[in-house]
Amino acid sequence: MKPDRVVIGADSVYAFDVMKQLYSPFFRTHDRFITMDIRSAEMTKYAANAMLATKISFMNEIANICERVGADANQVRIGIGSDKRIGYHFIYPGVGYGGACFPKDIKALQKVAEAYHYQPKIIKAVEQVNNEQKLVIAHKIVKRFGEDLSGFTFGLWGLAFKPGTDDMREAPSIYVVKELVKRGAKIKAYDPKAIEEAKEFYLKGIKEVIYCSSKYEVLKDSEALILLTEWKEFRSPDFEEIKTQLKMPIIFDGRNQYNAFNLETKGFEYFQIGK
Repeated sequence: MKPDRVVIGADSVYAFDVMKQLYSPFFRTHDRFITMDIRSAEMTKYAANAMLATKISFMNEIANICERVGADANQVRIGIGSDKRIGYHFIYPGVGYGGACFPKDIKALQKVAEAYHYQPKIIKAVEQVNNEQKLVIAHKIVKRFGEDLSGFTFGLWGLAFKPGTDDMREAPSIYVVKELVKRGAKIKAYDPKAIEEAKEFYLKGIKEVIYCSSKYEVLKDSEALILLTEWKEFRSPDFEEIKTQLKMPIIFDGRNQYNAFNLETKGFEYFQIGK
């Protein structure tokens, strides 16, 4: 209801006037109402989402390099985000983007470019990095527990692609769960909103997934906890309760949400992105 701008593409003055009237209650000033030709407006929408997706994939690639050279991506994020030309938005290391908009628009922009005989190298790289990033946590689990995960159970916090929604389209959780199950693991999962989506569609028929009604219920008989969605109720959990319930005090944090809690000093093995 408070947009930074509204971009309108039209080919007549009448259309612009009608849309300006429609949106006028949302603007005190008209400088955020931007008009242009239809094709440019379409491209603006694609370019905006592609830019945000690019920032996400770029930061995740930096995080992967940080892990290999011994740097801390959390510190690097602060270092570059403090530059006003860059800013802090969309530069959090994580398990990749999902949802309806970014994956769809990245693919669409590639297809449009190729239809006009242009190879969009950066856009393709953004998608490739993101696809691989969705499995980074699974790879960390395999590195810690071995290629064969038979007999292991993992507690999972978060199924939706982002907090505040039940949307699981292209969610990293889908890829992590399927990869772990493929290797023989069982999953106990909890999400405040997305459990029915997972059951009925995105993880339908996967018998190795057990759905729980609370965040602490997933911990019992689980070897480790995996965090994939940064819901508010996951932000400041009872770490003593987590340690008591888990078979081993191990956390795989796909959103670097517990970076500031010094979990190693609390007796945890703590795996995050970019450190």
